[in-house]
Amino acid sequence: MRTVVQMIVVGLLSAWAAVFLYRYGEQKHSQSGWDLSQDGEVRYARLVEKLFSARSSASMLSAAPTSFTAAAEISTPAVVNVRALIEADRGLWGRALTNSSGSGVILSPDGYIATNHHVIENSRDIKVTLADKRVFSARLVGSDPSTDIALLKIEAVELPFLVFGNSDSVRVGEWVLAVGNPFNLESTVTAGIVSAKGRNINILGGATSIESFIQTDAAVNPGNSGGALVNTFGELIGINTAIVTESGSYEGYSFAVPSNLVQKVVRDLREFGEVHRAFLGVSIEDLDSEIARDLGLPNADGVRITRVSANGAAADAGLQPGDVILSINSIPTRRTPELQEYIGRMRPGERVAIEYWRHGIRRRADAVLKDRNNSTASIPRATGLEFSEDLGFELRELTPDEKRRMRIKGAMVVSVRKGSIVYDTNMVPGYIITSVNGNRISNVAEAVDCIRNAYNLVVLDGYYEGEPDLYSYRFRKDASK
Repeated sequence: MRTVVQMIVVGLLSAWAAVFLYRYGEQKHSQSGWDLSQDGEVRYARLVEKLFSARSSASMLSAAPTSFTAAAEISTPAVVNVRALIEADRGLWGRALTNSSGSGVILSPDGYIATNHHVIENSRDIKVTLADKRVFSARLVGSDPSTDIALLKIEAVELPFLVFGNSDSVRVGEWVLAVGNPFNLESTVTAGIVSAKGRNINILGGATSIESFIQTDAAVNPGNSGGALVNTFGELIGINTAIVTESGSYEGYSFAVPSNLVQKVVRDLREFGEVHRAFLGVSIEDLDSEIARDLGLPNADGVRITRVSANGAAADAGLQPGDVILSINSIPTRRTPELQEYIGRMRPGERVAIEYWRHGIRRRADAVLKDRNNSTASIPRATGLEFSEDLGFELRELTPDEKRRMRIKGAMVVSVRKGSIVYDTNMVPGYIITSVNGNRISNVAEAVDCIRNAYNLVVLDGYYEGEPDLYSYRFRKDASK
C-alpha cells in the first residue's frame, strides 16, 4: 500500500514539475525575442546591416524599414556643393558672368562626380566643396544635355562615395531621401516616397532627349539639382534634377533621373568623353483605350510606332508603322518614356529582342541598335580633353557611309562650346574639316596634330553636307598674340 501511495505522489510531483518548467521556459522564450514575429525582424535587421557594411547593390530588394539615419550617414559625406562661373548672353549688352550653384554626387574614391548638365552648362570655372569643407577645382569630363547629366573630376583620393542601386527595382510608395544643398544650405536631407515612375515633364527639350523621371514628394529646391536620391539602404537610385512649381520653390513634386540611366551616361562620358546613344529608328506615341480597343489589345499598355526610319534598326528588323511595341528584352514598355529610357541605356551594336502586336497577333523580332547615323559601331572620340577645353570644339571620325555618300575625307565637328574661341568664328556642328593651314587631312588625328602644331593662327577649310561651297574659319589659339 505504501508503495502505491509513493508512486502516486511521485507522479503528481513530476506532472507539476513538468507544467512549471514548460510555462517557465515559454515565458523565457518570449522574453528573449525568439517568437516567430521577432525572429523575422532580427533576420531582416542583420540583412540590412550586412548591406550597409558591404556597400553592395541590393538590386532586387525594396526599401528597408523607415529608419533614415543609416542612409543619411552614408549619403551626406558623398554629396558635394558645385559652383560654376557661367557666361551668359545678354543680347545687345554682350556677355556677362554669373554664378550657378547646385549639388553633385561622388561616384568613386578617386574623385568622379555626377551632377546635372544645367548646373555647369557654359561654365568657365567649376569649384567643388566637399562635406568636410575642402574645396577643389573640377574638370568637366563630359556632359549630356539629352539626359541632363554631366561628369566632373577632382584630383583627390580616398573620398566617400555612393554605390548605384537598381532604379528598376524602385517601387511606388517606397521611402527615399533627397540629399543636396538647397539655397546653399549644405548637406540637407529630406524624406519622401516615390510618387510615380517614368514621368515625362517636357523640361529637357530636343527630339532625342530622354525623360523617364522618378517622381517623389521629397522636398527639393533650387540648389538640389545634381544631388542624390537614395533609398533607405543608402544606395543611389537617382540624380535630383527638376521640380514642378508655380512659386519657384518646392510644391510637392520633384523629379530625378533614374540611376540605371545615369550609370550608362557616366560610363560613356568617362570612357569616351561623350555619350554613345543607341536608337531604334522609330517615332512613337502612347496608346489610349480607344486605340487599344480598335487594335484588339487587352489594355492600353504599349507604345505604337508612327514612323520607321529608313535603314534604321527597326526597319532592318521588319517593324512597320502601326505596330505596338509591348516589351524590349522581356521588359514591358507600357509608355513612351519607359521605351526611351531602356533604349537610352544601351549602345549602338547591341541586340534587343522586341515583342510587338500586329493585326491581333503577338510577334517577336530581333534588332541591332544603331546610332543616329545608322551605324552599329560606336564612334570613338579622338580629341583630347585639353584640346576641346582650350579651343571649345570636339571632333569625330566620319563614318564609312558619310565618306561614301559625300565623297570626302576629313573630321566632323560635333559640338562647339558657347563663348569659346571657335564659337566666335560662327562655326556650327556638322562642319567637316578637310584641311588645316593648307594641309589636307583625312581623319581626326591628323586634324588635331595640325592644329596643335600650328604656332598660333589656324585656318580651317571644309564643307557642310549638302552645300557645295567651301567654308573657311580663322582663329588664333592665343587671342592675346
